[in-house]
Amino acid sequence: MIILPAIDLKGGRCVRLEQGLMDKDTVYHDDPAAQALIWQEQGGEYLHIVDLDGAFAGVPKNREAIRAIVAAIAIPAELGGGIRDLATIEAYLELGIERVILGTVAKENPALVQEACRLFPGRIVVGIDAKDGLVAIRGWADVTEKKATELAKELEGFGVAAIIYTDIARDGMMQGPNIEATKALAESISIPVIASGGVSSLADIRNLLAIEASGVSGVITGKAIYTGALDLRAAVALTKGTP
Repeated sequence: MIILPAIDLKGGRCVRLEQGLMDKDTVYHDDPAAQALIWQEQGGEYLHIVDLDGAFAGVPKNREAIRAIVAAIAIPAELGGGIRDLATIEAYLELGIERVILGTVAKENPALVQEACRLFPGRIVVGIDAKDGLVAIRGWADVTEKKATELAKELEGFGVAAIIYTDIARDGMMQGPNIEATKALAESISIPVIASGGVSSLADIRNLLAIEASGVSGVITGKAIYTGALDLRAAVALTKGTP
C-alpha cells in the first residue's frame, strides 16, 4: 500500500475543504510547488492533485500551479478536477502528469473513459465519490441515483489503472475512512482501489492495511498531514513495515 499526500488547488493555493463544500475551505499554503516538495521530502511516493476550481467549472482552472508542481518534484503525480475530454487528458499527460483522474465524465460519458484507457494505457484513474453509497458528481455538487459499486463494476474491462473511492461525509472531517464501504467496493471489482476521505491517524492506516488484501492499494491523505494529526513519514514507514 502506498500513501498519496494530497494537494487541492483553489485560486492557485493549497486548500482543504470540509465535505467538499467550496465555502468551507482552509488555506494551508500559498505556494503549491513548495508544498509538493515538502510532501516529497517527507516520503510521499505519489502526489495526488485536485483542481477544485476545475471540478466545479468543468474546465481546467489551475494549470500554472499544476505546471509548477510537476516541474518541482521528482515523484509521479496524478491529477483530477475538470477533466472532461481527450484533449485535456493529453495536454496534462504531456505536461508531465503521470495519471489523469476522471470523475464526473465517468458517470456521464463512460465511452470516453474507455477510449482514454485505450489511447493512454495505465494512465487513467477513475474517481468515484459517494454520499450514502451513491455517486456524486460535478465537484460533489450533485448526488446521482447510481450506486458507487454499480459504477465501479461498469468500468471493469475498460483498463482503468485504479479507482479512487471517497466517502464525502468523511472527507476533511478527521473521523477516519469508511473501512466497510471501501472494503466492499474493492471486493466487488478487480481494479485496485485507493481509499480517500477522513484519514486522520496511524490507526486509520493500520485499519486500511488490514483490508489491503481485498484490493486496497493506496490511501490519500490531506488535512491530517497538513495539521500534523498524521505524520507522513511515520505513515509511509508503517506501510513498509519499518519502525
